[in-house]
Amino acid sequence: MNDNDSSISKAFELARERYGELGLDVEAAMKKVDALPVSLHCWQGDDVGGFERPGAVLAGGGIQTTGNYPGKARSVVELRDDIEEVLALVPGSKRLSLHASYGDFGGKLVERDAIEAGHFSEWMSWARAKKLNLDFNATLFSHPLAADGYTLSHRDQAVRSFWIEHVKRSRAIAAAFGRFQGSPCVNNTWLPDGAKDSPVDRQGYRSRLVEALDAVFAAKYPDAELEDSVEGKLFGIGSESFVVGSHEFYLGYAATRKLFVTLDLGHYHPTENVADKVSAILPFVRGILVHVSRGVRWDSDHVAIQSDELSELAREILRSGQLSRIRVALDYFDASINRIGAWAIGARSTRRAFLAAALEPREALLAADAAGDGFTRLALLEEAKCLPWNAVWDEYCRRSGVPTEHTFVEAVRTYERDVLSKRN
Repeated sequence: MNDNDSSISKAFELARERYGELGLDVEAAMKKVDALPVSLHCWQGDDVGGFERPGAVLAGGGIQTTGNYPGKARSVVELRDDIEEVLALVPGSKRLSLHASYGDFGGKLVERDAIEAGHFSEWMSWARAKKLNLDFNATLFSHPLAADGYTLSHRDQAVRSFWIEHVKRSRAIAAAFGRFQGSPCVNNTWLPDGAKDSPVDRQGYRSRLVEALDAVFAAKYPDAELEDSVEGKLFGIGSESFVVGSHEFYLGYAATRKLFVTLDLGHYHPTENVADKVSAILPFVRGILVHVSRGVRWDSDHVAIQSDELSELAREILRSGQLSRIRVALDYFDASINRIGAWAIGARSTRRAFLAAALEPREALLAADAAGDGFTRLALLEEAKCLPWNAVWDEYCRRSGVPTEHTFVEAVRTYERDVLSKRN
């Protein structure tokens, strides 16, 4: 044991004793949080580019990545190398979320209404070797047929049919993932449809979207293979005045079609409390998919950090007692800083927020709640903020064989020096 390990162990023993005074078992908390899967997102590694159009720089449909930090992944092989590095930097159970545009297309253009599970066979084999389960997303942006801002709600039947077929095939691929890995694949459907200025026929767009989605979800797959989720949004680039698939639209759709609904931390008004939505929504939908992101003044997809919003959401998820119906995934992209570091910071911050939430003095808080003792409840909540959960985090990282906060930055810098810098 080196000096750093020794100091971590000493701090952990003191933290264990302090939490024990509150009746909390830190070992149980670490075990619970370790088992919670967090789905990493492939698109942080190459700025949402994908590999369906070799050499193309994809953009549009409300997607905008800023920055050009050196070392971007230029191929599926490089992207997988980067993902493996991130996996080595993050503790706990992990999955990987793929977008449809990230298939192994062999340098040939395969249109999105023609993709098949075979285009992802190498991903499946790689994931199995890494003991990693896959999730999936249809890609309804960065395409000529999405250039005017509409896909499944498009006025043109031919355009709608193209995108309906794409999402149908995406669901079939996701189900194939689920069968292959023996774990349900979470398939998220988000589309950028909306208008920069206010339209008149809002009803028309939404009626067409309902019809298109019903066609998409007509095919039924076993629950053991596929978990479908739909994702709303407040507004986006080019859809500032009108979003067809708003939160209310998808909440109603998910509730009536028995789907998961996606709550993205960046897709709501800054004054909305996303954590409060968990208990309000769970009674009516199949489940919730959380997209961990960070909006700064708008849905800007900043790197996730252990913010008050994320911490409160983690607490509310654990308090709900409904972990079996909640999925957690990352969704952001930042090319202004080291991409590997950005990836790992978001994943580590998410896991850390859940660990801190698991170390909340829950029983004492529930007792204060039941007694109507608002003072004690508030005092305990304030005390929980300054309990030594960071010492438990360092010990958790050490046991997991990943860098602690003390060594994390150097690990990222080493990969940048040895791998990323050679890509230029």
